[in-house]
Amino acid sequence: MIMPRGQQLLLPANPFFIALSLLLALVLNMIENMSILGNAAWRPDFLALVLLFWAIHQPQKISIGWAFVLGLAADVHEVSLLGQHALAYTVLAFFATLIHRRLLWFSVPSQALQVLPLLIASHAISMVLRMSLGTSLVGWPMLFAPFLEAMLWPLVSVILLAPQRRAPDPDENRPL
Repeated sequence: MIMPRGQQLLLPANPFFIALSLLLALVLNMIENMSILGNAAWRPDFLALVLLFWAIHQPQKISIGWAFVLGLAADVHEVSLLGQHALAYTVLAFFATLIHRRLLWFSVPSQALQVLPLLIASHAISMVLRMSLGTSLVGWPMLFAPFLEAMLWPLVSVILLAPQRRAPDPDENRPL
């Protein structure tokens, strides 16, 4: 693939780092769930955000199957309808792999705008499933979660791409 001008060539992603980042995101969701925020409707879903990042940047390593398994883990932790997060994460990973080639041509702030509809769809799926069980509508604070996640996208991109960046080498004879 031809790299857009000004973008740095990245090293291959370490599978161990990918698995570690997904595990840390799951643990962060667990800690966030046990904190003062509890089940606040506006809190960001870090696991969905990291899963979306890797589904865009490494679709051959993180696929729909991993999204389903991580969704089941989130369902078990949050004691929610079994399959609620699994379905939301699976749809999120599917659409992420669908647009990943186009999305990588945008700058990181533009990517945040591009992933916002995916995050809104993921939260909408969870909300529709909860409401189908008779749970009352949480209200307008639920609308903040996807926007908060989209605002966290540049930070997540910088953190998760950091191990892949090459050290600047002043060697003038090497083309890469």
